[in-house]
Amino acid sequence: MRQAVSVRAPAKVNLLLRVLERRADGFHELETLFQTIDLADKLTVELAGDSVALEVTGADTGPVGDNLAFRAAQAYRHVADLKPGVRIRLAKNIPAGAGLGGGSSDAAATLRALNHLTGGAVSTEALHAIAAGLGSDVPFFLCGSALALARGRGDELITAPSLPSAAVVLVCPPVHVATGPVYAALAERRALGGRQAHAQLERVPSDWDAVEDIAANDFEPGVADAHPEVRRALDALRDAGLRLAMLSGSGGACFGLVSSASEASLTAQRLSDEFGWRVVATRTLEEVPAVATA
Repeated sequence: MRQAVSVRAPAKVNLLLRVLERRADGFHELETLFQTIDLADKLTVELAGDSVALEVTGADTGPVGDNLAFRAAQAYRHVADLKPGVRIRLAKNIPAGAGLGGGSSDAAATLRALNHLTGGAVSTEALHAIAAGLGSDVPFFLCGSALALARGRGDELITAPSLPSAAVVLVCPPVHVATGPVYAALAERRALGGRQAHAQLERVPSDWDAVEDIAANDFEPGVADAHPEVRRALDALRDAGLRLAMLSGSGGACFGLVSSASEASLTAQRLSDEFGWRVVATRTLEEVPAVATA
């Protein structure tokens, strides 16, 4: 049994995000197209001690007990009846509250790492049940696909062949967007303007032109209204001529596609100089980072 492994936990952007009817359990039906990008946290996970310990560097993620990587390790130990403890070192690079799924990706990476360390002590079905219990985005990060269409609470997944890697400019305004007010703003907007009916996506797009035809985020108007920085970021991306300039998830990170890595770097530097915010030149991923020996 290997005692320590490392794994990169990538961020995601939502190429489509539709909020549908409220379910009996209080959650909303969603339809969203997840795409991983090459902006990642790094975790080192080892079997050590007799409990779960988490050390975080790079950003404040709040109380340890609320951290999804910590909770994932606790849940895994319970399901696997794992006697050794778990030590996690988490280097944060993905901003929190930005709609990029950093915490969910950390949780999925922890589950993958622990199942690697234990030689697959937990079945695929049980692993995905743990993921679904931790949060709506965690099953995507666990599914092993860089691109997937999600329905239900986000846990009913249709994986798809990867899109060609594309250069991305990611703008991270200095705002933390809470999910509750975002849903409330969307409900108010719909009550005033009437509900829009959306046809369910029949298939996962196979190229970026097809993605552009369906790209939308129901949260974007409300988040942009509540946070002027988000509207400035979106306007700047669109004024620069980027494709698919839109909000990711429930915000506040915004992204767009450019034709090359060099153009992404130049655009990111210009926008960073203009706003004084974190702006990242990155790319979409075609495969999920593998677990590696630490």
